[in-house]
Amino acid sequence: MKTHVRVVVIGGGVVGVSTLYHLAKKGWTDVALIERAELTAGSTWHAAGLLPLFNMSYTVGQLHKYSVDLYKRLPAETGQDVSFHVTGNLRLATCRERMDEYQKYCGTANTIGVPFEVIGPAQVKRLWPLAELGGTEETPAIIGALYHPDDGHIAPADLTMALRKAARAAGAEIYEHTEVTAVARTASGEWQLRTNRGDITAEHIVCATGNYARQTGRLFGLSVPSIPVEHQYIVYDESAELKAYRQRGGRELAVLRESDKSYYLREERMGWILGPYEKGAPARFADGVPDWFGRSLFPGDLDRLLPHVEAAMRRVPALEQCGIKDIVNGPIAYTPDGSPLIGPAWDVRNVWLNEGHSFGITAAGGAGWQLAEWIVEGEPGIDMLATDPRRFGAYAGKRYVVKKNEETYRSVFTIHFPDEERPDARPAKTSPVYDRLDRMGAVWGQRYGWERANWFAPSGVERKDVWSFRRSNYFEHVGNECRTMRERVGVIDLTPFTKHEVTGAGAEAWLDSLVANKVPTRVGRLALSHALTRRGGIRSEFTITKTGEQEFYVVSAGAAERYDGDFLRKQLPADGSVELRNITSARGCFVVAGPKSRELLARLIDAPLDSTAFPWLTAQTLEVGLAVDVHVLRVNFVGALGWELHFPIEYAHHLFDALFDLGRPYGIGMVGMRAMESLRLEKSYRMWGTDMTPDYTPFEASLDRFVRMKKGPFVGREALERQLEAGVPNRFVTLEVHGVIDADPLGNEPLFDRDNRMIGRATSGYYGHCLRKSLAIGYVKSDFAAVGTPLTIEILGERKPASVVQESPYDPENRDLRA
Repeated sequence: MKTHVRVVVIGGGVVGVSTLYHLAKKGWTDVALIERAELTAGSTWHAAGLLPLFNMSYTVGQLHKYSVDLYKRLPAETGQDVSFHVTGNLRLATCRERMDEYQKYCGTANTIGVPFEVIGPAQVKRLWPLAELGGTEETPAIIGALYHPDDGHIAPADLTMALRKAARAAGAEIYEHTEVTAVARTASGEWQLRTNRGDITAEHIVCATGNYARQTGRLFGLSVPSIPVEHQYIVYDESAELKAYRQRGGRELAVLRESDKSYYLREERMGWILGPYEKGAPARFADGVPDWFGRSLFPGDLDRLLPHVEAAMRRVPALEQCGIKDIVNGPIAYTPDGSPLIGPAWDVRNVWLNEGHSFGITAAGGAGWQLAEWIVEGEPGIDMLATDPRRFGAYAGKRYVVKKNEETYRSVFTIHFPDEERPDARPAKTSPVYDRLDRMGAVWGQRYGWERANWFAPSGVERKDVWSFRRSNYFEHVGNECRTMRERVGVIDLTPFTKHEVTGAGAEAWLDSLVANKVPTRVGRLALSHALTRRGGIRSEFTITKTGEQEFYVVSAGAAERYDGDFLRKQLPADGSVELRNITSARGCFVVAGPKSRELLARLIDAPLDSTAFPWLTAQTLEVGLAVDVHVLRVNFVGALGWELHFPIEYAHHLFDALFDLGRPYGIGMVGMRAMESLRLEKSYRMWGTDMTPDYTPFEASLDRFVRMKKGPFVGREALERQLEAGVPNRFVTLEVHGVIDADPLGNEPLFDRDNRMIGRATSGYYGHCLRKSLAIGYVKSDFAAVGTPLTIEILGERKPASVVQESPYDPENRDLRA
């Protein structure tokens, strides 16, 4: 075994071997993989080998598409068959809401180039003649289906061996029966791994250990939010009906998924494999995989599966005559949101995760592709925020992950509504005024572990979401909250904002080198600033306020606490000239905005609040009521006259009560996250992680005014110069969508020109309650960005006319903001 390589991949399942393969393909051939047992010994060997292209995530969908395309060409590249059966995949729908989900997915599929067909019952019967179309209470009628012709199933072990062969041919090493027992950092900053076969040192470590993710993570001081859940599938004996169908010349049947009954069914050697996703499947190995488990399985639990087995037999009567050959019950890695962990680990350098793959066979190719790109090039080739391990924070401890993973498992086939809020392991993190908001009728959502009020149910209205892809029960009430903010004064609790203090003699120069805008040089000034990738894409967004001569207050998205904190810490200069302190939990934040906000705050603040004394985009540290040391920022995300109050957390109750006691004469009201979404769309405000991502530069995002090309060096500057020279390929646009009845754009909708060519995608959408218009924002090819350009947008399978409108259709002159 070598003693020194550039990268060590820990874990010999299909995900780890794919990572090794892609590193070698990128030209990094001084790489090695170590596996504690044999290749495929974890979950790979007992996986059912399905390759579902269906995924509502724009990021994960691209990974899955890449995988399927790769697996088709691997045999020609390696000379080794991977047993890829391109049977297609058929997802049944028995209700309108399910068809809405499929149509919503089709928008994402269009934008990433995944072939699909939406078909009716007659076509279902032609594709799957052994299925019953139904029409009874027990077996509902099939009203349509989503068909993926490129989908199918593969032999996981064969796939792994083909990737191994190609990686070895390129020079990569693989060491089986090699277990990591300890790790240490060398004086040079490399990682030394101690194994049962000796030490090996590497610059980079990739953890791709599946069920062992938490054990491996602990070696590096990490609590990895991935814990396996039991997954069972039933292997049936030969089916006489299936055999007869095939003997008559029938092709191998598509993988069948009856989503509304939560199971998949596919052929297997003239018999069947039936895989339910049942309630009650337990998480396993939360404290680590015991030594005795190895390649073991759990005992089958047929009782848990019976409702799904019975539903499948009613849909496919041929199952009734088949005996059960085996029940395979093995651990499959999960994460709290069901998406894998692909990217850099937090707090430690050059440690990378490729963990938490609940659909590991499908994702392995794409995950290895992008992680290798990230390691070799310094950043991924596509937006990977949805799978970045740092999307979870310290709140994702063992008990939380167990509860959420069990919930995620049983929800695999639930309808993935855009406004869905899953209840398990909640509430966990709450603002100090949670109880007050709850008494005011808050209907809660969750982001990054924080409870957030999505909307407020008035007295007499049930505090409950009716989830939908269309306008729902809260539509009217969200509209009233919007009007409260536009016409009177509203309050939003944004305590979850990520907040850092940056101090020291080098603070200003350091911050300035990280962002494209000019960092404020005068105390009391603030600047909206963006950290870019080397390719010029938007990595992070910060509001940077200069609060003292060598002090800055840096605010970013609440969901970016670990993501941004890790980025900032890893960029700190080694000379100690800059100190960084995360004060997210030390300060709360209330947005107080609306035309009456100045009058209200004047009763709590002694300093003048007129635009001469307190201009837009400035900040002051003031006393507000009895609260001291409050950073008062004249900025907000709703486009109204208003201020953000960033206060020491111990004053939360006092400030909240004072605002509402004094605000009654002004018609004060609470405003939730959904109203904020409507209000920010009316102002064309881009949301980090949705509208601002590494896929687009600030010039494409029409954020030119926040870029100072002549200020000096900053990350991404050279890429921006090249883009300006070559021409900006895409432009951010705001769209008014016409003819909408009850289904507004929500993001990930394809945009088409008059000739039905796809020329862009919407990244966000919502109903603008104060404008009374259905709105979308997104990106189009630059030739289609002029105001007035007619386009079409596909919403739930229907093409709707849309037109490019001026940015900030509500108050384009910003008179409200500057009032």
